[in-house]
Amino acid sequence: MNKEKIAIMTDSGADVPEEIKEKYNVKVIPLKIIFKDGEYTDKLNITAEEVYKRMEKEIPKTSLPDGEIIKGIFDEIKAEGYEKLLAITISSGLSGTNNMVRLVSEDYEGLDVFVLDTKNIGIGSGLSVVEAALQVEQGLTFEEIKQNLQKSVKKAKVYFHVPTLEYLQKGGRIGLVQSVLGSVMNLKPIITCNEDGIYTTIAKVRGKAKSVNKTIELVETYAANSKKYNIGVAYGGETAIEEAKAIREDLKKRLPNYEHIFFDQVSPALGVHTGPGLIGIGVQLLDEK
Repeated sequence: MNKEKIAIMTDSGADVPEEIKEKYNVKVIPLKIIFKDGEYTDKLNITAEEVYKRMEKEIPKTSLPDGEIIKGIFDEIKAEGYEKLLAITISSGLSGTNNMVRLVSEDYEGLDVFVLDTKNIGIGSGLSVVEAALQVEQGLTFEEIKQNLQKSVKKAKVYFHVPTLEYLQKGGRIGLVQSVLGSVMNLKPIITCNEDGIYTTIAKVRGKAKSVNKTIELVETYAANSKKYNIGVAYGGETAIEEAKAIREDLKKRLPNYEHIFFDQVSPALGVHTGPGLIGIGVQLLDEK
């Protein structure tokens, strides 16, 4: 029961499951994907699959939405009768979106806006949006949800298996991920976000199958001592969908205490930096502590 008229907004780099976006009217700030022939709006007029196909010939750039677009979404939220807004974005260490939303919210009248930096990306950020939506539905107050979300930043983690680092390098998003020896020795890094929300390598494994298994093990270790959690599996492109489905079934057996397990394609904007074949697994711990 949404007594306080609380809206939820995120950006398209946070892979919020489609069913959550639709059910809870989550507003999404679309990131831009720029090819030489023009600008595209993430998930609106270009799909992840189209991005991957075109990346064989040209690696695009991504860019922030401008302040006017964000203000327009604020206007839409206000027009729908909402009075408060939870704006939950991908890591400020990976994108300027968080800062842009904060700047727009400071001058905006008529909405009480709380901006959360998840220090995460993809389904790792998306699970914080899920948490916010479920808490609004449960009737928690705006203040309670704000406090819970701030605490939960440290309780969400995402692990990415990336077949190649080529796209992270070309997109300038390599962060703290060491890339030099990787391709020579067939080392596949498993990437996560550190406490500052920057990409970092958590493990390096030789060969794809071992890398995927290690990613699942890291998720299992992270969630092992929790009594409840949400899990999300995200995949990059059609070539990865069957593998991602198998991983989802494996996780159900290994981590049976999940409340929800989500499954979706990564956003085109994230796909630009990671390339096809990505497997991402997000975990949000839901214990009270």
